[in-house]
Amino acid sequence: MKIRSTFVALAAATSLFAVAPAFAQEQAAHVKPATAYVQEKIVPWLSDPVVITAVIDSNKAHKRLMQEDIIALDKAWVAKDPAVVDPVRKNKLSEFLIQKKDASGGVITEAFVMDNRGLNVGQTDGTSDLWQADEAKWQKTYAVGPGTIFVDKVEEEDGKKIAQVSVTISDKDVAIGAVTFGIDVDKLK
Repeated sequence: MKIRSTFVALAAATSLFAVAPAFAQEQAAHVKPATAYVQEKIVPWLSDPVVITAVIDSNKAHKRLMQEDIIALDKAWVAKDPAVVDPVRKNKLSEFLIQKKDASGGVITEAFVMDNRGLNVGQTDGTSDLWQADEAKWQKTYAVGPGTIFVDKVEEEDGKKIAQVSVTISDKDVAIGAVTFGIDVDKLK
């Protein structure tokens, strides 16, 4: 009986190893088309004055914030405090991002811009929190520097396969913030 159990365990482990590379390839298959889309369709408008001005203004406004101030703002955001939420959701940058999302033919499912502290500056849809600097989308773009694109894994959302793609926003070859897009990977085909 022990030999049979060992054989079954070995067979199960072998089949897992056979499936794992296919799963990894499936996950990675979205990276190249998502990166190409972002480079061709999105990066050119990240230097638009609406984007650059909003991020620079936010960087100036948040320059002196201490970590406890950021946490307090984040808590107010989560509580949906209009004094914190409305200035981000109802500004020129958010209008600009909504126009770009609407013009994407459904490829872009969401977009939000972050400043050099990881705080949201503008967005198309609501985010669960205001502060993004504790997440890979900010850490693997802004913190890395100009020209960086980070493509995260695909996740299922409302029956769609969505990958978050984040890009460093730069002004004169200096990183000033980052932007994250939800990309419907099935629309890239």
